[in-house]
Amino acid sequence: MKERPNVLVLFTDDQRFDTIACLGDYPVKTPHMDRLVREGTAFTHACIPGGTSGAVCMPSRAMLHTGRSLFHLEGVGETIPSGHTMMGETFQEAGYRTFGSGKWHNGRASFARSFKNGDEIFFGGMADHWNVPMYHFDPTGQYDEIRLEIPNPMACNETRARECDHIHIGEHSSEIIAAAGVRFLRERLTSEPFFLYLSFLAPHDPRSMPKEYLNLYDPDEIELPPNFLPVHPFDNGELAVRDELLAGFPRTEAETRRHIAEYYAMITHLDAQIERVLGALDESGVMDNTIIVLAGDNGLALGQHGLFGKQSCYDHSVRVPLVFRGPGVPEGVRSQANVYLYDIFPTLCELTGTRAPMTVDGQSVVCAMDDSEDMVRDAMYYAYTDKHRAVKWGTWKLIEYVVEGKHSGTQLFNLEEDPWESFNLAPLAAHAETLTQMRQRLRELAVKYDDEQSPWGTRFWRGMRA
Repeated sequence: MKERPNVLVLFTDDQRFDTIACLGDYPVKTPHMDRLVREGTAFTHACIPGGTSGAVCMPSRAMLHTGRSLFHLEGVGETIPSGHTMMGETFQEAGYRTFGSGKWHNGRASFARSFKNGDEIFFGGMADHWNVPMYHFDPTGQYDEIRLEIPNPMACNETRARECDHIHIGEHSSEIIAAAGVRFLRERLTSEPFFLYLSFLAPHDPRSMPKEYLNLYDPDEIELPPNFLPVHPFDNGELAVRDELLAGFPRTEAETRRHIAEYYAMITHLDAQIERVLGALDESGVMDNTIIVLAGDNGLALGQHGLFGKQSCYDHSVRVPLVFRGPGVPEGVRSQANVYLYDIFPTLCELTGTRAPMTVDGQSVVCAMDDSEDMVRDAMYYAYTDKHRAVKWGTWKLIEYVVEGKHSGTQLFNLEEDPWESFNLAPLAAHAETLTQMRQRLRELAVKYDDEQSPWGTRFWRGMRA
């Protein structure tokens, strides 16, 4: 009987699609992520559908674990109901030993359902990387016991003590989570296949890392992206969301370069921690029988279009890294197929011979892991709360905006000629027919993905008519 492959999911936070060195034009150093790309299949146009909350990562992570599309989640993904079968549950039922570590933004009870074990678990959206409140695994899902392991108890006040099992003082979150994964791999006593999920907090702000990594990037030598702007050209309804307040207005070149340098440094430090996990796989002798997925929850602007966050439908916000490596995955392939992050669940099911639950909306992308040019989907639909809707169809992309309940703007881009989404063609009479066709396709996809019936879609489409 053929041995079933193990699964390792490496999930990053706020890592944009083009910040793996071999897949972008930036000077970021990621030798170990590059290795995964070299030895596997990279989906260079992988995306999230957007978000129904300013905390875009919350629905994004719910989609990853359930394989469900944006408007088929419970609320904004803050909880995952028992009727939505999760990836971890599916692999448990298939006989896998499941272990989770790191960030979990979708409810404590759902973590306990998804994993048989885990450690160094962070419940929430963000934290100081050097002072992260972590939990040991609690199979009841309550996480209400106080088992503090703090070198300096004065560093944790009484309120915070009630909120966590322990806090690591002076250890970076990426190192803590990688170490939990390494311990799991080294201490395995059984031969049963495993599903290991490591969810890093990096490179999400606050952007901090060991100084030697920051020293790799001189802000004065950082090149600004071609679509850098001091301010966004119009009010998109989210110019004052938390992420946008991380830098001053108008954006200056010097401050933007500093932020980008820190972002790169965090990614390079994260890359070094991923190498530790890959090394443990090698040492354990299971590398050749482990399917590895490297992915991120959303992108980040960092000065592009005058924005700093991920609360938009521009490519810098919705496109994410997605790499598969391992048995059944072709080496050295770069696919441009239209895939969503929630396709990971059914793809892993196909690669491992596991039955995907009926509650999954995503599609396996194994069919696009070769030179067949299978695009999986002919068009991609994006949404952000009740303010933005977008469609990518062929080489064209349309973004519509509703602010304060009224249609406030339209952007039309030819992505083949303008990959940085800098030149709005919507006002030009020469593109009127294309604009009409794209708007029709947008409405068709709104129906297909049940957006028109969602509370966010209802408000958006009402605003489009206002």
